[in-house]
Amino acid sequence: MISGGAHWRSILLVLCLACLACRGSEALAQGRGGYALGMSAAFSGPSDGLGVELYRGSMAYFTYLNAHGGIHGKPVSISILDDGYQPGPAIDNTIRFLQGDEPLCLFDYVGTPTVTRILPLLKGYGGRRKLLFFPFSGAEPQREPPYTRYVFNLRASYRQELAGLVDRFLALGRRRLAVFYQADAFGRSGWDGAHRALKSHGYSLVGEATYRRGTRFAESMKQQVDILMHANPDAILSIGSYAACAALIRDARDMGLAVPIANVSFVGSEKLLYLLQEAGRERGRDYTSNLVNSQVVPSYEDLSLPAVREYRELMDRYAPEAPALADGNYEPLRYSFTSFEGFLNAKAMARILETYDANPASGLRAAAESLAEADIGIDEPLRFGPNRHQGLDRVYFTTVRDGKFVPMDERQWQAWQR
Repeated sequence: MISGGAHWRSILLVLCLACLACRGSEALAQGRGGYALGMSAAFSGPSDGLGVELYRGSMAYFTYLNAHGGIHGKPVSISILDDGYQPGPAIDNTIRFLQGDEPLCLFDYVGTPTVTRILPLLKGYGGRRKLLFFPFSGAEPQREPPYTRYVFNLRASYRQELAGLVDRFLALGRRRLAVFYQADAFGRSGWDGAHRALKSHGYSLVGEATYRRGTRFAESMKQQVDILMHANPDAILSIGSYAACAALIRDARDMGLAVPIANVSFVGSEKLLYLLQEAGRERGRDYTSNLVNSQVVPSYEDLSLPAVREYRELMDRYAPEAPALADGNYEPLRYSFTSFEGFLNAKAMARILETYDANPASGLRAAAESLAEADIGIDEPLRFGPNRHQGLDRVYFTTVRDGKFVPMDERQWQAWQR
């Protein structure tokens, strides 16, 4: 028989153990919370379409993923901050992300001038380090020591894009190539890629013109066109954002420069095309001929690919809204190369998080490096490893047909034969 005092002590002990069990369960539940990813990108300014569409593509997949249980029951979210495609705010945003326990990592950053400036922070800020996954940039600094170990890239590099374009133009007998580029780290990275590609064939650039970051479509590019026309190019390689590149195309055609103009993937093909079509309607002319855009993801018109079919279905089903940070008048695109890249970024990130969740002690880097041959539903497997932090290498070429950018075929290339 238990005495009265012992009886109450037993009850208190049970209550204490129950309380501790509840607290333990609460702590366990918190430990099994969702995975937050930190994204700093242009959600305002003349390049806002890049940040908004990359985010929307990623959210289409994460919304689907969360509706089907997330990562072993844990939802994935994106914490977003606007940097306006400017290095200063990007640095501030990154410091903010690094100072807290969340997000788990950085994700979907947009732009070379922003990404290159935050790289030193990834090595350690206030004793805190976080990896950067899948920046929307093909520049070299995040692909080379000492930063490559802190960054995982999904897309091919600008060097690969420009090497592909240069090889194509040279094969057509178009050897006099000029460049138009943004006067910052992004533009210089593209200039370097074009220079290297031509030099490997024994050629050099015949001319170059620059513009300042943040230039809007309404601004004149006549001075730049005049510089390029004096170089008498066979084609122009354009490394910039959609507003400035569209302005160059408009003014080049108005001034009689009709040679092919090639833009790299960062340009934002659909936004570029929209500006050119609007200008064409206003002026009664076609600004969309003799264009080629390199891409680092397959065409979202290629329905033979499982990822394309899934992307289109989920974009239609969830129709992700532009975030509150975006301009209230922003009109989301139904499909785009940028949002498709964001979609693939999310698919790849989910694969990494699944591996990480099964063994968090191994770390996020090890989880990513374990994806040596991952199928994400396109025509190229995703390959990472301890000495490989770029998942894809293929470059695609598109041109305008029937009012949209579509894969370019050999007949269209041959139309430019000299």
